[in-house]
Amino acid sequence: MNAAITRNVTGMEYVRTMAAREPDRRARTAFQELLLRIAPAQAMLFDFGAGPGIDARFYAEHGFDVAAYDIDPEMREFFSSHCRDLIDVGRVRLEQGTYPEFLARGAVDGCRRADIVTSNFAPLSLVGDLKTLFAKFHALTGPEGKVLASVLNPYFRGDLKYGWWWRNTLRLWRNGHYCVPGAQAPIVRRRLAEFASQSAPYFKLQRVYRGLPPRSVSEANGIDMSRGGRYAWLHVSTCQFMFLLFSKHADTLA
Repeated sequence: MNAAITRNVTGMEYVRTMAAREPDRRARTAFQELLLRIAPAQAMLFDFGAGPGIDARFYAEHGFDVAAYDIDPEMREFFSSHCRDLIDVGRVRLEQGTYPEFLARGAVDGCRRADIVTSNFAPLSLVGDLKTLFAKFHALTGPEGKVLASVLNPYFRGDLKYGWWWRNTLRLWRNGHYCVPGAQAPIVRRRLAEFASQSAPYFKLQRVYRGLPPRSVSEANGIDMSRGGRYAWLHVSTCQFMFLLFSKHADTLA
């Protein structure tokens, strides 16, 4: 989901809109390259909020098996066309159905459990109930499963020019999140502590990365939240997106 898109854009129009903006191209490249750094060879990936299949195709072409889901039927239709050759040979599988059906469904037919759930361009920022979603991610992933998610950054200093940011600042610090209207659903911006709370007890927030290509080794490594991460928000303040890496809690390993 792109914060600059104020109406529901799907399929080829979405692809063209995203490709037209250089910041979006850089953010996508950064997310894909981060996934390549952290994913084990020949990993099984589950792409949640897969949109038109741009990332799913990239992953499959880099040697990963991919299962995917998007709530939008038009996105799924474009995905099916865009990834048809990979679907036909079994490298990519696309789940159908409504979001409640997705949550209720068991494992993807013919797929082993995922090593990593990916979620690029902020699908999690369109989900109100993250606890239920992380329970689903827990069921989808193997014993050492991880979640790599791009989310909208409430600390982005580029948003300080907007009245809605100032109107919601108190809500962010008092409640851990705030909502603004969106084309598909209310857009939720959450503090890092809120993501840590909402992902428990299934996952823990492990690392936080800038949502742009890294400029140094330290940026590429992100912020290790197990060491506190008190000032992690400063690390991402120049980015519209922040990338969050979650790992399964040891006491909930499948």
